[in-house]
Amino acid sequence: MTPTGPVFPPSLHDGGGTGPGAGPYHRNVIDLGYSLSRRFPDPPQTDYRTAEVHALRHDLFCGDVYLADVKADRELSTAWGWVPVLDFAWALCDIVERLDRDPRGSRSAETQFAELDFTESTDCLVFERRFGWVDVTADWAPDEPPLTFNHQELRREARDFLHDLIADLADMHEGLADNPVVWDLQSRYPRV
Repeated sequence: MTPTGPVFPPSLHDGGGTGPGAGPYHRNVIDLGYSLSRRFPDPPQTDYRTAEVHALRHDLFCGDVYLADVKADRELSTAWGWVPVLDFAWALCDIVERLDRDPRGSRSAETQFAELDFTESTDCLVFERRFGWVDVTADWAPDEPPLTFNHQELRREARDFLHDLIADLADMHEGLADNPVVWDLQSRYPRV
């Protein structure tokens, strides 16, 4: 049988795979993925349908995340087990938009900065955009050269990752797909 549709190379992430709980996603150069932690499960009494922003961003869906350059075979990843993966996807979409505030867009020579702080530590990812390119560094890996991505591609992949992550989490957690906060999040960052 011949497969139909796109065929992607295997994930760079050791815990990679597809399906709920381990979601690598990449098309071209960028690979975004996550794994949920068994050490930090969601409270069993959680009503995902009515969970508020704070809970969705800081208290639920803990695990690890990674951002990789497939062509360069390099990645920045966490290995802490407590990173709120929905918050990571949400913050990444916020940052990509923040880096695009200059009306000159990809013609701007002025460097624009943004940081993605991890809630329970002082660690962060630093994003620097100049012209149409974004360099991403991790302060916990200071000797690593930056990952460099096209801004438009990073926007597309971040939004696709967010939507795929929400779909995975909604499959695992009854009521999450009916949460108005999730609806708002998906409409604020539609797929491009």
